[in-house]
Amino acid sequence: MSANDPDQTPKEPTEEELRAAYEQQLKQIRVDDVLVQTVLSLINLGSLRAGLVPGNEAEADPGQLRQAIEGVRALLPLVEPALGPDARQIREAVSRLQMEYARLAGAGGAEPAEEPAAEGEQPAPQPEGPGPAQTSGRLWVPGG
Repeated sequence: MSANDPDQTPKEPTEEELRAAYEQQLKQIRVDDVLVQTVLSLINLGSLRAGLVPGNEAEADPGQLRQAIEGVRALLPLVEPALGPDARQIREAVSRLQMEYARLAGAGGAEPAEEPAAEGEQPAPQPEGPGPAQTSGRLWVPGG
C-alpha cells in the first residue's frame, strides 16, 4: 500500500463522535478556568485597544478600552480566589489600562458623554454660564 492510497486517509469523525468529544472536554473545564481566560483575554484586548501593542498604535479605541476595563473589574472578584497571589498582576494590568484610558480621554479620544442629536433633530441647548442658583448662592425651593 502506498501513502497515496485512498483507503489510508483518516475518516472524518461523525457528528455524534464530535459531540461526544466536545462533551468530554466540557466535563474537564471548570467555570473558574473560563472566567480566568476571559479576564486575560479582556486584558490583552484592552492593551491592543489602548494602543500599547507595538506596531498597533492605530488600534487605540477608548470606548473599547473602557469596556474591557469594566469587564475585568466586574469579573475580578469572581476570579481572585482562583488566581491567588497572581491576582496582584491582574490588578496591576487593570491599573495600567485605566491610566492609559485616562491619558486617551484627556487627549480628546474618549467617547462623548451623551448621544449626538439624531439627523434632523436639534441638539439640546447648553446653558451659557452659571444659572440663577449658582450666582445668587441661595437654594431654590419650588413654590418659594
